[in-house]
Amino acid sequence: MASNANDGGTPKKAAIRITLNIARILVLVISSLIALAILVLPDFIRQSNQSLAIGQLATQEILAPRSITFESRVQTDRLRREVAQNVQPVYLPSDPNIAKAQLETLSSALFYLNTVRNDEFASRQEKFEDIQAMQDMQLDEATSEEILELNSREWQSVETEANRLLERVLRENIQNNDLNRVRSNLPALTDYSLSSTQTDVVINLVSQLVVPTALLSEEQTEVAREKARQAVEPISRQVVAGQVLVRRGEVITADDYEALSTLGLVTPSDQTEKVIRAGVLVLLLASLLAMYYRRNEGQIFTGIRAVMLTAVTFLLFLGLARFLVMERTVLPYIYPMAAFGLTIAIIFNLQLGMLLTIFLSILTVFGFFREMEMGVFYILPVLAGMYTIRRARRIGSFLVAGLAIGAAAMALIVVFRLGDATTDWVGFSSLLAASAFNGIASASLALLLQYAFAQVLDLTTALQLMDISRPDHPLLQYLLHNAPGSYQHSLLVSNLAEQAAGAIGADRLLVRVGTIFHDVGKANNPQFFIENQLKDQIDSHDDLSPEDAAQTIIKHVTDGVALVKKYRLPSRIADFILEHHGTMLTRYQYGKAVNAAESPEDVDKSLFMYPGPKPRSRETALLMLADGTEARARVSTPKTDDEMRAIIQNTIDTCQADGQLDHTDLTLNDLRVIANSFLETLKRSYHPRIAYPEIRQRASVEPEALPEVTAPFPVHTEAAEPKG
Repeated sequence: MASNANDGGTPKKAAIRITLNIARILVLVISSLIALAILVLPDFIRQSNQSLAIGQLATQEILAPRSITFESRVQTDRLRREVAQNVQPVYLPSDPNIAKAQLETLSSALFYLNTVRNDEFASRQEKFEDIQAMQDMQLDEATSEEILELNSREWQSVETEANRLLERVLRENIQNNDLNRVRSNLPALTDYSLSSTQTDVVINLVSQLVVPTALLSEEQTEVAREKARQAVEPISRQVVAGQVLVRRGEVITADDYEALSTLGLVTPSDQTEKVIRAGVLVLLLASLLAMYYRRNEGQIFTGIRAVMLTAVTFLLFLGLARFLVMERTVLPYIYPMAAFGLTIAIIFNLQLGMLLTIFLSILTVFGFFREMEMGVFYILPVLAGMYTIRRARRIGSFLVAGLAIGAAAMALIVVFRLGDATTDWVGFSSLLAASAFNGIASASLALLLQYAFAQVLDLTTALQLMDISRPDHPLLQYLLHNAPGSYQHSLLVSNLAEQAAGAIGADRLLVRVGTIFHDVGKANNPQFFIENQLKDQIDSHDDLSPEDAAQTIIKHVTDGVALVKKYRLPSRIADFILEHHGTMLTRYQYGKAVNAAESPEDVDKSLFMYPGPKPRSRETALLMLADGTEARARVSTPKTDDEMRAIIQNTIDTCQADGQLDHTDLTLNDLRVIANSFLETLKRSYHPRIAYPEIRQRASVEPEALPEVTAPFPVHTEAAEPKG
């Protein structure tokens, strides 16, 4: 039942809320800036990072930080260029038009030379000059002289042989690289009957007209070269961790630069782009986190201490991963990233744990090798652990979660690395072993972190509750030995409250444990409480005034808180002790005081009032209702459902009327569900029992012959006695 929104405390609460929101925003902003710095600083401070370039001298020795196998584009491209250069040019088939044109050129040249030779009006010198001035071909002086020296018969033989020889040669498929070979073979193809002078003239004429008859196809040649390049398989290059990539003073080659760049050891001179990308990523994740918190405010941590501790732990995991882990070969697979997600899920809730785990994983793998693989590796196993560990009520829960994380991590290694060309069987086995260890390490670290979070934030974990609820706990033993009646009463109330907690969705474990300890203070003065008094025992209150009796009863609350501190129980348990009576009156003593006084105004009501505070949670409110219901039922011993329901409803109405439920979020529907749950539990506790008849002895048997009867037993077996 929520308190009135217009009460006097609203402005103060609003101011506190605004202050907390401002503090949370500051923590988020500062954390985002630190996260951004963690993302970009490694590139600036990493010792091996330098602004390197091909052809530059290395100023220091650079070692490979991790083993890696990658496709070398430099070596692959180099081999492809070599293969392409070795491809033979592609020529088109011989063109007959080329031979025809050359023969026509020869015919024109021979006609011109014949005209010059037969010119009767020109002198020899003029004829020589005319031959030298030919445009279709260039003849040296010796050949020109030889042409003029030949007689008509010899010249006619030259003409015939030149045409025959040129025609024969041009019938071949002549390529560019064949020209020298063909021209050198001309003497062997010339008619042996010619004189040496005739042969020289023929060869000089024909050699100038020998041209390629098969033209080079640039297009087809490039296609052939491209096919040759494509046929070359990519070259894989392997670098082993610790291998010297570049020695000091050596010139950095293209191969060196490629290896350095692939390993992330080359820092660009301008980091602006990476800073912008990292900044946008951090801003996006911070915005999503802020929207999540605004949407789920009140369901997750509210205190600034919890926010700061979570932020510090987040940044610590991120920083260690970015600075020390991600550049290694196997260490990223050992790093217990899942411990953070498990801790958040256990301490706060599953949804927040999943969200922060995803954000942490994204930031961790940003800009590193195998981003996709490592991101999935850090997210999926922790989800398996979260769903396995549940409420972490036992140490064994962490072991099961660790096994689940390890199994999921190993499965992902199989998915990403089985059959991977970059991973041999030794490396594959190492990664499997690292993944298995990751599960155990994550669960172990989560167990420690859970304890640390609980101590710093004064939280109560399920594991703590299970531990202190053991019957052999020293404080419970103290209660059992000193106040057994109160102990039994606490167990009955615990059962009543726990069942109702499950019905309305409250924390059943917290309710059960808190209820068991709610009356431990009675162990200091057990005789003052009726459940611990024997029948016909003198009432300890008879010799006390109503005020003193009330103070003695009220003192069990403060005594209980002192015992909780003495035995180092979580402060949440103290809340159950302080709030289970709220600010209610010890009505019996107050009534006696009022009846004894001349006027009710003469009685100081505060002397009969519990110190409080009123219940501030659903769980402590359940305890108040269950405690009152069980006490009234114990006194009234109801026989019917109507009587039980009347007791339950009277208890609820009394607490409501007194304003004891005003600071809880219990709704009217919750109270209806609680009443129904109480009724079902009470029905099982106060069911009618069978009256056992005495067994009548037979008169014919002598008494001394009868067996001794130590306990009665039923004579009819039609219906068994109900349990309980």
